[in-house]
Amino acid sequence: MIFSLFRKDPRRTAIALLYKRIATAARAPGLYGSLRVPDTLEGRFEALSLHMILVLRALRDLPAPADEVAKDLTDAFFRDMDASLREMGVGDTVVPKRMKKIAAAFYGRAQAYDEPLGEADEGALAEALGRNALGGEAPATTLARYALAANRGLETMDLDALLETGPVFPVPETYAEEGTP
Repeated sequence: MIFSLFRKDPRRTAIALLYKRIATAARAPGLYGSLRVPDTLEGRFEALSLHMILVLRALRDLPAPADEVAKDLTDAFFRDMDASLREMGVGDTVVPKRMKKIAAAFYGRAQAYDEPLGEADEGALAEALGRNALGGEAPATTLARYALAANRGLETMDLDALLETGPVFPVPETYAEEGTP
């Protein structure tokens, strides 16, 4: 019985690797340079949320056990957010309040991006991303193009590919406007 505590759970390992790949994609320098996501704590949250939402949307359309993978992936995301808050020195009594705000922000973005992604509505997605990811009223057109391309690519992947090779995201610099660094 006690020895089972020391065995690696292959499912947990697969979810951790999938989450790591998503987090790595969300840290791509081109997102913060070419696509102008602010390189701040909030901007990093926005980039990670966008990539999580894209993968969760892809999982939603796949057959079982993709629904369980999506749940486990979401749990990994929120565990990471909780750990990050604690690492930044947020007190134990404040963490639950902050986590509620983070969850509300994440699910609000998921709802705001879902329809434009599903309908490939670049204009509506650019407006939502402009408000959330860039924190302004100007549409985030290049970021919307990137997200739509990522969404199209993820729609072609099956669960085995997502878990074995990880999600494939486009190169952010490909979507930069002329004259953007």
